[in-house]
Amino acid sequence: AYKTIYNWIDQGVLDIGVADLPDHGIRRRRAKETRGTFSHGRSIEDRPAEVIDRHTSGHFEADTVLSGKRKGQAIATFVERKSRLIIVKRLQGRDSTSMTKAILELANQLEDNLKILTVDHGKEFANYKLIEEQARIPLYFAHAYSPHERGSNENRNRVLRRFIPKGQPIE
Repeated sequence: AYKTIYNWIDQGVLDIGVADLPDHGIRRRRAKETRGTFSHGRSIEDRPAEVIDRHTSGHFEADTVLSGKRKGQAIATFVERKSRLIIVKRLQGRDSTSMTKAILELANQLEDNLKILTVDHGKEFANYKLIEEQARIPLYFAHAYSPHERGSNENRNRVLRRFIPKGQPIE
């Protein structure tokens, strides 16, 4: 268990320090979201069972990774649930217009290979009706404060943070 590893590091049993770990052992309190959230759209509970089982491809999870350095800089990440394929797109801003544009571009590129999109309740997905209408794909919203419901995406975002640490400009 990770707690045991940290105990061994603290006791000097292992010849590494906390700074040698992938996340440097740092756990910081996250800044509060100032843009608010919304509670519309289809619930993740209404997704078909085939999405949960990961037996068919075309079911994606989406999220944004923010720069932290400059306001407005963001990356959209899309993770296919079965293959764990990650698609990363740079956004013009962290608003719903930029995210809508990125999703519609992805839908055009993937055509019939994008069947369902699962997202969180961030403001960047406020144009979900427009996305569903133009891309002809249903969007399902995870429960608030439940990142584990989109675990593949959150995991890939964490790996991406190794290459784009918080505070670094996205270029």
